[in-house]
Amino acid sequence: MAHCSNEGIKEVEEWFQKLPNAKEKVTKLHFFFHDRFAGEQNLTAVRVARASVTDTSATQFGLVSIMDDPLTEGFEPTSKEIGRAQGLYAFSGRDEMSMLMAMNLVFTTGDFNGSTLTILARNPAGPPYRELPIIGGSGVFRLARGVALAQMHEFNLVTTGYAIVEYDVVVIHY
Repeated sequence: MAHCSNEGIKEVEEWFQKLPNAKEKVTKLHFFFHDRFAGEQNLTAVRVARASVTDTSATQFGLVSIMDDPLTEGFEPTSKEIGRAQGLYAFSGRDEMSMLMAMNLVFTTGDFNGSTLTILARNPAGPPYRELPIIGGSGVFRLARGVALAQMHEFNLVTTGYAIVEYDVVVIHY
């Protein structure tokens, strides 16, 4: 898997010199995020820190997890993987379940192979759709900005420890 640029400083500087003449592009992406945070096997998210109040909190306040979750073309976990969501989420709502999400969407196939999009957002658990800002990117998505609309399809905290989230992304880049 390629996760970084093959370009050195000279190529990047040349890219920036051409930037005043470049046209912005709008790219739309659709995929599914699979988070396995509990159970014995195939974990894709692990708890790395918790506050003293986390175990008694209805909102898991103070829990921090690191993730490396598959992104797939379809809803089924066995559908074609197009990348990984790598980063962290921290349960940051004391009175309502919400998370701070800091993640890179790392594309590993197709036209976007080796490129990333970066999301830094508040992700509340209540609304059916969550709007997460895209604050940057690399590779094809250099200087990206945009929005990811996330819709929870499956979330089972108790028995499976599994979540499936559908993402519709609109990103502006050069």
